[in-house]
Amino acid sequence: MQVDPELVRQLAQLLDDTNLTEIEVQDGERRIKVARTVTVGAAPIAMPAPVAAPAAAPAAAPAAEAPADHPGAVKSPMVGTAYLSPEPGGKSFVAPGDKVAAGQTLLIVEAMKVMNAIAAPRAGTVKALLVENGQPVEYDQPLAVVE
Repeated sequence: MQVDPELVRQLAQLLDDTNLTEIEVQDGERRIKVARTVTVGAAPIAMPAPVAAPAAAPAAAPAAEAPADHPGAVKSPMVGTAYLSPEPGGKSFVAPGDKVAAGQTLLIVEAMKVMNAIAAPRAGTVKALLVENGQPVEYDQPLAVVE
C-alpha cells in the first residue's frame, strides 16, 4: 500500500486542531489511522469518550451536624483510594454500630501503591462510614465517625 505522507500530516494537524486523540479515514481499500497519546506531566492518560452525567442522587435529610464538623470525625491524612476491607471481596474492617478500640483499623487508604491503615483515634462506636469501597478520597475528607 502506498502511504501519502501529506495526508498523514493533514490528519495529524486535524488531531491538534480539534483536540482529538485518534482519527481514522478510509478510501476504498486504503485505511489510515492516526492516534496520539496525551500526557500530563510524565504519565500518559486515556481520553475517555463523553458520557451522559448520572442522575442526581436524591437529597438526604439534613444532618444535625456535618460529618466534617463532628468531634468524632476521622479524616483522611492523604489523597488516595479508600478500601473498607483488607482484600477485594473480603469482610469489612468495621461496620456502623461496631465497638472499636483505640488504634483499631477502620479502613485503608491506598496512595501511590502503598496501603495506609486508618486507625480509630479512640475507643468507641463506629457511628458512620462516610465513604464507599474503592472511592477516591481527598486530604482531610471525613472517612468515618467514631463516638
